Amino acid sequence: MAEAAHPHPEARPRRAPRTARRVTAAAVGVALAGGAVACGPEDGGAQAGAPQKGGTLTVLNSKPQSDFDPARQYTSGGGKVPTLVFRTLTTRHRENGAAGAKAVPDLATDTGRPSKNATVWTYTLKDGLKFEDGSPITSADIKYGIERSFAAELSGGAPYLRDWLVGGEKYQGPYKDTSKDGLKSIETPDDKTLVFHLKKPEGEFPLLATQTQFAPVPKKKDTGTKYEEHPISSGPYKVVKNTGDGERILLKRNEHWSEKTDKERHAYPDTIDVKSGLDSAVINQRLSTGAGADAAAVTTDTNLGPAELAQIAGDKDLQKRVGTGHFGYTNYLAFNPKVKPFDNPKVRQAISYAVNRQSVVNAAGGSSLAEPATTFLPNQKTFGYTGADPFPAGRTGNPEKARELLKEAGYKNGLSITLTHSTAKNFETSPDIATAVQEALKKAGITVKLAGLEDNDYQDKVHTLKDEPGLFIGGWGADWPSGGPFLAPVYDGRQIVKDAYNFNHARLDDPAVNHEIDEINKLTDLDAAAERWGALDKKIGEQALSVPLFHPVYKRLYGKNIKNIVISDWDGVLDISQVAVK
Repeated sequence: MAEAAHPHPEARPRRAPRTARRVTAAAVGVALAGGAVACGPEDGGAQAGAPQKGGTLTVLNSKPQSDFDPARQYTSGGGKVPTLVFRTLTTRHRENGAAGAKAVPDLATDTGRPSKNATVWTYTLKDGLKFEDGSPITSADIKYGIERSFAAELSGGAPYLRDWLVGGEKYQGPYKDTSKDGLKSIETPDDKTLVFHLKKPEGEFPLLATQTQFAPVPKKKDTGTKYEEHPISSGPYKVVKNTGDGERILLKRNEHWSEKTDKERHAYPDTIDVKSGLDSAVINQRLSTGAGADAAAVTTDTNLGPAELAQIAGDKDLQKRVGTGHFGYTNYLAFNPKVKPFDNPKVRQAISYAVNRQSVVNAAGGSSLAEPATTFLPNQKTFGYTGADPFPAGRTGNPEKARELLKEAGYKNGLSITLTHSTAKNFETSPDIATAVQEALKKAGITVKLAGLEDNDYQDKVHTLKDEPGLFIGGWGADWPSGGPFLAPVYDGRQIVKDAYNFNHARLDDPAVNHEIDEINKLTDLDAAAERWGALDKKIGEQALSVPLFHPVYKRLYGKNIKNIVISDWDGVLDISQVAVK
């Protein structure tokens, strides 16, 4: 089969406050009418019958689950495999579709109790929590787990805590700071209570608390950089083998985990065998054939591409084992208004009208793998999606309107521009997308020269202020399902970074926008916050600082003996904490 489309969730560029970070998002599920995510095939298929405990679940992946340390994981719950080992204060709700796009209690009794201005958050731990060795999990263990994520030796995790916690910008972790109190902005008045003191209001702290930095680590068992070889489990499974830096991970039941304290994970299989370093085509072929152990196998990082979907279309049995997932991600054209002619709003508007989203969707793999976008925020309610379209050009573009605007901008004979893109065949920033944009703009009298760069060079160029081109293809994914980690790093002027990776491509530093971001961050009612994020997205969109192109859709195959498929809109990935095997 052909190479899979769209990388998986731990490989895409995402929100990384004041530091460069590349992670990914991918997906599985079954689409219902209107794009909702189903809980399995429409005829029951893998869902038929109640899931049973027992057996071995095999995970076939292309990329190794490297850096298996809660301090070094980036995504919520560390993605899929780590969430089986690391419990956190809060976690993703393990439900299908939109119901799964919210935080729920995990180790804590609730999602946190904020002060009136959301600068102080208090958590109480549940009763009966234990590590894999039977010792109790305490508030001190969680505080220590967070503190060690500040150590330079364990870099790689999300840096929000460094930005949000009082004193976080100076703290260097427990290996260098050996003081009794450690990071003073985290208080542990007793074994079951944690109090976090923040620099500014953060109503989304319960969403941040899903990150693996909030997993407990017993100080006496900390082995520094070697901890990843055998991290101490707080979840339903423990690591019994980890070879090749995550290339092969074997998980067995943690007998001290209790489902009474964990309403989100089910732990149906006895054993989970993670095998990585496999070619994407091999993974999909093995899942398709389903021989031996592969009949009870899934993948957490390999999607189906157009050629594979075409093959599957003729096989009804395989169709029942293809899921569709939606992760909050947007692909777009990014303008740098400091570079001519993109300093002229009418030029940016003209390009917005000229883009043919249908041809872009086709280049991204077709309507099964991409949905046209007119907003920067993803098309999910939890982000505050409004469906706004400030430059309505239909699915195929409006070259006539584009020519009219170019004439008003002083380019009655058209103009020539350069579009920078990656040469990676990733269906996102690739030559295929660039060519589709080039052909559409040509109809509006805009000649586009394509500048393709090897992916690492591309990432460095488009995220460095001094080298940023005037127009490039970009993509943004959320660290959690909210407009905050989507709009703030890209459009908050205070997050423009001069000496490291910068994500505010438009150099937007609008006091009104910055103020509104601060006001929304004060809200602990996340539904109310979502409405405000949507309104802000609409306001920014009217400035034509980017051209939303499409939101990717992810399709993935799973083995014929897999039961209980759950895929939430949080990350669009099959949740192996819910999977059972026949």
